[in-house]
Amino acid sequence: MGWVNSKINEEKAGTLKTIKAFKDWFVIRAKKEASEISVEETHRLLQGKEPVVLLDIREKEEIALGYIEGATFLPQGLLSEKVESLLPDKNVPVVVYCAGGIRSLAAARFMKERGYTHVFSMAKGINGWEKGGYEVVSDSKLTPDQLTRYSRNLLLKDVGMEGQVQFLKAKVLLVGAGGLGCPAGLYLAAAGVGTIGIIDSDKVDLTNLQRQILHGLADVGRPKTESAKEAIHRINPDVKVVTYQERLTSQNALEIFQRYDLIIDGSDNFLTKYLVNDAAFFAEKPYIYGGVFQFEGQAGVFFPKEEGPCLRCLFPEPPPPGLVPS
Repeated sequence: MGWVNSKINEEKAGTLKTIKAFKDWFVIRAKKEASEISVEETHRLLQGKEPVVLLDIREKEEIALGYIEGATFLPQGLLSEKVESLLPDKNVPVVVYCAGGIRSLAAARFMKERGYTHVFSMAKGINGWEKGGYEVVSDSKLTPDQLTRYSRNLLLKDVGMEGQVQFLKAKVLLVGAGGLGCPAGLYLAAAGVGTIGIIDSDKVDLTNLQRQILHGLADVGRPKTESAKEAIHRINPDVKVVTYQERLTSQNALEIFQRYDLIIDGSDNFLTKYLVNDAAFFAEKPYIYGGVFQFEGQAGVFFPKEEGPCLRCLFPEPPPPGLVPS
């Protein structure tokens, strides 16, 4: 077995060396075939009186993090299709930039092949521009700190700027701050969900600590809602946490659910799960169902008013007491 692992590691190391060698070769070749200028030279060009086109070839998710004022935007993937219609005058100087200066080399080389006479790639990209102390502007609805904190979310095409703004506006209720509610709360807070409600009447017990990761040893005996709130604020102090130190009942469920966009059921008994289902149904709120026993689990998303059934449609009645272990 050790010999097999050794051979696998050798192959991985060889593959990485090959990739690095190809990258080095590409960069060297691209620099020969495309003119490269420094951040400082780019800044001087932009400050001069002669016309210069500053071409940002990054994706829109990257641009959301900030761009150089006055830039023209054209993603690298659309360069071959649209560059000549976007920049018909092939004699105007063009400075191409990306994040780190690699993609712009390829883009500048391509534009030279298309007949552009004065094309330059800005070395080190916008990262180097920022490190050089030059200004980066943004049309974002987020603060500079939020742009940095959520930058990896913003780079995801299925999230992007608009998705992150929706995260920050969202209100999610956790039913239970135990084995399911704790990781859900942790990741919701890290992702930037703006308001998290937590309803739980229990106190932290020593037996909880091997799985309920929002609570620690110092929290034993404290309400779970309090320790969960403090832990979430340590992860992301911008998140508003609303706590309900009480049991979810038929008297309070509908009123509480109306205040949230999404309900996450982390309860540990069937009576509560059916109550969550019924209240979510009448409040017309989507809810995420979860259940775990030892090494097995179930999860599902229910939004019966919009698409599909509810929990009672799948399981009309809870199992008899004592049939399913807790």
